[in-house]
Amino acid sequence: MTMKRRNFLGALGAGVAATTLPATTVLDALGIDPPQSIKGAKQSPIEGVSFAHTFENAGAETKHHTQYYEIFGGRAIYHDGWRAVCGFPGPNFAEGAEKGRHQSDEITEKDLADLEATGWELYHVDQDPSERHNLAAEHPEKLKKLIDLWWQEAEKYDVLPLDGTINQRFATERPMPSGPREKYVFYPGAPVMTLSQPSVYNRSHVITADLEIPAGGAEGVVVSSGSHSGGYTLYLKDGKAHYYYNYLAKKDFKITSDVDVPEGDVTLVYEFEVTGEPDIRSGKGAPGTGKLFINGRQVGAVDMDVTVPIIFSAEGISVGSDYGDSVDHEAYKPPFSFTGTVKRVTFDVSGEAIQDAEAQMRRALAKQ
Repeated sequence: MTMKRRNFLGALGAGVAATTLPATTVLDALGIDPPQSIKGAKQSPIEGVSFAHTFENAGAETKHHTQYYEIFGGRAIYHDGWRAVCGFPGPNFAEGAEKGRHQSDEITEKDLADLEATGWELYHVDQDPSERHNLAAEHPEKLKKLIDLWWQEAEKYDVLPLDGTINQRFATERPMPSGPREKYVFYPGAPVMTLSQPSVYNRSHVITADLEIPAGGAEGVVVSSGSHSGGYTLYLKDGKAHYYYNYLAKKDFKITSDVDVPEGDVTLVYEFEVTGEPDIRSGKGAPGTGKLFINGRQVGAVDMDVTVPIIFSAEGISVGSDYGDSVDHEAYKPPFSFTGTVKRVTFDVSGEAIQDAEAQMRRALAKQ
């Protein structure tokens, strides 16, 4: 039987979990045992099979006979030349959708029962390395043994419980090496890794940039995060301040100040106020309103019906330039370094610092 194209998760194969093999091989080659604890913290064992024995004998037999695989509910098991595969939400996305399952769904008991009964495929990869011929019907006993082996390996290596969610997992807050905080201050210099930057997804937040603008004005990126596949950038160009938001290269939102940026010390503020709930399952972050301020005066605004729900891209924050791919290809080419001085950029994600221009005016009038 010729198989239909599987989803990319199922097609990745048994080699995915081999990322631990280099460490195992290096330690073996150096004759070093991994530490049992580091600074008092007990370490989990390094799993994998060393291939150091092949260094001096390219024809040596493999010691790696079994390899399990799992990612977001997609499963596979390799053993001695055979591989069993069970994709999620199905053999491919279309067939999964026909049964009411979609990528990032939770796996119910009903789903699992159906997948166990009908979702597994079998390939003799020693003879069929491209996995064109599904032999599940011809070798049911072989398939059953491999399925049983997958469950044994899954239990052994803490894969269970089986979880098909993707967006939900990425959106979940994770422990950070620093204590809980709601304010962050950054300065020009090395970029901040994407997973270490302040999380502005689905939450009200304020970005405050303290600048020094020389005589004649300045241009360049004040702060940016992400790339053309998704992100935001705050920059000066043609005398104006600009905020550009890129929703996964599908939609963009832009604010351009209605006045020129003055010379001297300038405080540039962008605030985002959430106005609705996110739909993580559908890849849609919380809608909201973005506003731009120069020295306390609102100079522009934009309504955003959708935002990025989880992560912009692999590029994190850079201050004073856009160190990688530009978020706004139409406006500038990276690095578009700032020609004035960026003193600091502060992120407030508490949701409490949102400016309300009308409320501020009312308070000012009440004091008179």
